[in-house]
Amino acid sequence: MINRVEKLSLLSEMIAFAKYDKDIKRIEYNFLLGVAKQLDISREDFEYLIENPITYTHLKSHSERIVQFHRLVLLMNIEQEFNEDNNSKGVIKLYNFGLRMGLSHESITKVLYLMESFPNKIVPPDVLIDIFKTQYN
Repeated sequence: MINRVEKLSLLSEMIAFAKYDKDIKRIEYNFLLGVAKQLDISREDFEYLIENPITYTHLKSHSERIVQFHRLVLLMNIEQEFNEDNNSKGVIKLYNFGLRMGLSHESITKVLYLMESFPNKIVPPDVLIDIFKTQYN
């Protein structure tokens, strides 16, 4: 189970990911707000994080890092729907965030490659988990 500081760090990281190209679009905002609710973070704390990011806290649990990477994949795909010309920047950004989380570059590369073959580029959670499990063992 992750603690409040880790939850705030996850959300802050996702906000930074969304802000990478300057503005958070309404659809990204709504997605992030949904993640905040999932993490039991109040709207006030969420709004505060938008303007005041907190320091990244490395998650100890490998499975929690995989879940967070999946959230970032979803967030990137929401962004891509509205900004096709930014596709390669998003992939590079996602790759770098995955590395910073301590995920293997082989797994990240495989996810990014397979993403192209799924509808809306959304890798199903079970496929994503299998990719990381294979690399982790």
